[in-house]
This record gives sequence, C-alpha cells and structure tokens, in this order.
Amino acid sequence: MSTRSPIAARSSEFTLRAASSFAQIDAVSWDACANPAVLPPGTASGENPCADDPFNPFVSHAFLNALEQSKSATARAGWSPCPLLVENPKGELVACAPAYLKTHSMGEYVFDHAFADAYERAGGRYYPKLQVSVPFTPVTGRRLLVRNGADRESARATLIGGLAALMRQTGASSTHVTFANEADWNALAERGFLKRLDRQFHWLNPGYRNFEEFLGVLASRKRKVIRRERRDALRNGISIEWVTGGDITEAHLDAFFAFYMDTGSRKWGRPYLTRAFFTLLAEKMRERLLFVMAKRAGRHIAGAINLIGDLALYGRNWGCVEDHPFLHFEVCYYQAIEFAIHRKLARVEAGAQGEHKLARGYVPAETHSAHLFADPRLSRAVADYLQNERRYVEMGNRELAEATPFRRGEAEPDE
Repeated sequence: MSTRSPIAARSSEFTLRAASSFAQIDAVSWDACANPAVLPPGTASGENPCADDPFNPFVSHAFLNALEQSKSATARAGWSPCPLLVENPKGELVACAPAYLKTHSMGEYVFDHAFADAYERAGGRYYPKLQVSVPFTPVTGRRLLVRNGADRESARATLIGGLAALMRQTGASSTHVTFANEADWNALAERGFLKRLDRQFHWLNPGYRNFEEFLGVLASRKRKVIRRERRDALRNGISIEWVTGGDITEAHLDAFFAFYMDTGSRKWGRPYLTRAFFTLLAEKMRERLLFVMAKRAGRHIAGAINLIGDLALYGRNWGCVEDHPFLHFEVCYYQAIEFAIHRKLARVEAGAQGEHKLARGYVPAETHSAHLFADPRLSRAVADYLQNERRYVEMGNRELAEATPFRRGEAEPDE
C-alpha cells in the first residue's frame, strides 16, 4: 500500500491520510502523540497502580518500526502497516493510530475467529480487516494517540471517523481496536463501536519495600507455597540475573532468541518475532529492556524479556532450553515482582490469560476492545454475543477477585 491521498472523512480542520510504513513517519512527531505525558527521569511513579502509564513502550515509534523493519509485522506476515495520521493545516501530526490491514486473525490475543467463520459461512468476506493494535502484544494502552493541545478532542474525533473511513476505503469488513485503555474504549463506543471485555492478571504494588513485605499480606499457606516454589526453582545450581541497559549484549539476544524459538515452536508452531527484531529493539530502546536470565553450569538455560514503562513492568516473551520445576514462575512472575519493587513500579503486567497467576499474587484486571462492522447484519449478531460475553466476564472477575491469596484478617504466623 502506498502513501494514500487524504481519506474522505468529515473534518474542516484536519487532513487524514494513511501511510504505508512507519518508516515514512517522523519518530519525534509520532512519539509526541503516542506518549505525550512522559515522566522526567527519576520522577516517582505515582500512587495509583492502575493508572495509565505515562510512557507505554509498545506504542512508541521505535517499537512499532522495529516490528516492521525486522519483517515481523509486514504484508508478507499478514500485517500490512497502514498507520492513520491526522495533520493540522500546518502539516503537523496531531493524532495517529497504529493500524494494519490484516488477512488473518493470528497474533492478536482477542479472538474473532468465530465471527469470521460465521460471516463467511453466510456468504460474506471477513478478510481483509482493519486492526488497530500493537502486533503480538496483549498490553493495554492508548490506541487513539493524540498530541496535547487545545485541539485534542477534535483531533481524536477526527481520528475515530478516519478509522471508519479507512475501513470503507480499503474494503475491510471491520475495524478492531484491541487492548485499548478505558478512555479510548468509551470514546469509540460513543461513535458506534461495539464494546468487548476480557481479563488478564496483574500484580499491583501499593509500595512494598521488598518481596518479604509482599508475602506478608498473603495467607500463610500461600506464603509457604511461594517460598517453596522459589526455592525449588533454583535447585540444580540455577542462578538468576537481571540484564538491562548497556549490559545487554548480542550474546544475551542470541541466547534469548534460542529460548523463544524453542518454546514458541512447541507451543504454537511458528513464533512471530524474528531475530532482527530483538537487535533493533536493543538498539533503540535498550534502557527500557529487562532480560531475566537463568543460568546453570555456565550457560543460560531460560529467560524472559520485559519492557519497562514509567509505571509498569510488562512481561512479554519467555523461553527455555531446559525444563526445571517452577522455573517459569520464578523467571516470569516472582523476578518481575522483585524488579518492580526495586524500581518502585506500580504494577506488573505478565501477559495474556493465566488463572494460575492468581495464586502468585496477581489479581484480575479488565481488558477492553472495540469493534466496528461494515455489514449491519454482522454487527447486530456480534452485538448480541458481546452483551452476553461481557456479563460472563464481569461475573468471572468478581468470583476471581474473591479467590486471591491475600489474607482477609489479622496477620497470620507462618505454618
């Protein structure tokens, strides 16, 4: 897709266009929209562990461009970049959205295969569809990226209208805005998008001084289980190290990619991310990366990659070349908690699904997506389905919240 001429959408103030590559977009201008309230270095992360992250690394130009330039998210992989841009009369970028034209529904973590199957059985054509998301990344964040300024609300309204116009222009069946923050979710619903609800499990930090203080708020039986899991994970001479910033080397990237490929190939066939992606990420976002690496007998045997926001630690991918009991929990969950406490981060988001996280101090958190369908018949059918699904998810979240491992009354002695 080449750079498009202005999209036909109602706006007397702005020009809308879709680019064909993130490389065509000025990084500074994109980031002024994507992360307009970045905290200065050394600023405290704030008191609300559920607040939007001032710096969400995944919507940054560096992350999105690395996905494209590494051939991880390209037309050949079924992700044709078409970032939507809103420009003022001076030609300045005032709003944008990370949009892709897709030919399948893989790598999204919000599943619409049933919608596609039903529509195509009824004679419709579901693909291509328009996806507004960060590829392969089930992390909540801003999707309607708007620069600070007096025209902010008008620019956001133009961007939403532009998504519908781009859907029509490309012949897409639908537009899907996934893992949106609540403000974007509600704004999209006001303009005709259908709301969808799902859940993840996040660890929240009210200000723990260390891991033991966190354990102290859990029921004694749960404390005992976690201590045993951590102890057993490090048997057989296994040690753990945090690698971040200037300490990250190509050797670390090679080792991690081997873990990622081995585990990913066994789980879902073909991992999405290429080796080049990790090098590009390290070149552009080194200070925002944390590798938790496990070593035994002088070699790395497992690891997890995390990205560091201003408020949150985001666990992304894990892999191993040796299986050891509880090592996954140690590397992905407990070490992430340790790092978040050390950095005074307000929460850990450890990826999609996983009710097993509940027993390890992670709590249910809602995730949101919004969906627009060109065919009103499909829209009506999906709307009925989503209404029932939301009730089910809300009920499940309430039940899961009652099953957290936190103690209900006075402190209990260890058994």
